Amino acid sequence: MVVIEIKTKDEFDNYISQGKLILVDFYAVWCGPCKMISPKVEALSNDAEYSGVVFLKVDVDNGNLQKLSQDYEISAMPTFIFFKDASGNSKDKLVSPTP
Repeated sequence: MVVIEIKTKDEFDNYISQGKLILVDFYAVWCGPCKMISPKVEALSNDAEYSGVVFLKVDVDNGNLQKLSQDYEISAMPTFIFFKDASGNSKDKLVSPTP
């Protein structure tokens, strides 16, 4: 599987509504730590052990997605949010981890 770049809120909502385990990487293209951790997330998305996980990424500076970033209170990057069901309620949040 690959990391899917989300372009619209509708696309994001569509993935969340599927009810699968989802990891969302909220990032910014100018963010140094985001650039460092991105290859590790990409590697996880290709690991057979995580084949049941959908990996998404959201550019917090994308004008179409800024409201989404605000809704999930993204204040530092990278921020990872795990969704475990179709409710859209995040279950776990990891802010600014180091690779």
